[in-house]
Amino acid sequence: MTQRVALVTGASRGIGKAIAEQLGKDGARLLVPSRKEMDLLSNRSIDTYIDALTEPVDILINDAGINRVEDFASYPDRDLEETLQTNLISPIRLTRGLIPGMLRRKYGRIVNVSSIWSIISKPGRLPYSVTKSGLNAFTRSLAVEVAPYNILVNAVAPGYVNTELTRQNNTEQDLDNIRKTIPMQRLAEPEEIARLVSFLCSEENTYLTGQCLLIDGGYTCQ
Repeated sequence: MTQRVALVTGASRGIGKAIAEQLGKDGARLLVPSRKEMDLLSNRSIDTYIDALTEPVDILINDAGINRVEDFASYPDRDLEETLQTNLISPIRLTRGLIPGMLRRKYGRIVNVSSIWSIISKPGRLPYSVTKSGLNAFTRSLAVEVAPYNILVNAVAPGYVNTELTRQNNTEQDLDNIRKTIPMQRLAEPEEIARLVSFLCSEENTYLTGQCLLIDGGYTCQ
């Protein structure tokens, strides 16, 4: 990835941080905007950030996400709007802003970080599942549209990953019980997700596009 420029959202922690670190090791030049630099809850902030870019972006990783576990009947409007904006609208808007340059250069790699909850679900995950399912559909549709320009668009759908967000939504007892339900008997580490994303963004990937790749230790196979 030497000389490639990669923009990674959500790179301050968890999966996003691991992805940014892996792409950096692979030789990419990183753009990892903080919330102050680009607030994904604000379309104006996203547009301003894109307009201020001084170099072309070759690789885009849409990782930032919100997963607020609440009963849907009492789900606050604000939480619903922020989940939709962060998980679905902002990746679409950011991609729309960067895709013209990729089309001109006839090169691009876009990876959307989805979730197993886009394929299956459980109580309290309705808005999150809706947004991640939408992200999968966005991935497929965009991949078909830009494939003739050597732009590959994929999604990765992690299962349970050892991150702050997972620990925030589950007690230690919950996590012990979850491990028992995963065929590999453990949570994924962020670095394992990052290595898959790295391949999708690399020069090694020349034909894989429009896919949502589950990386969940076999959890959804049961």
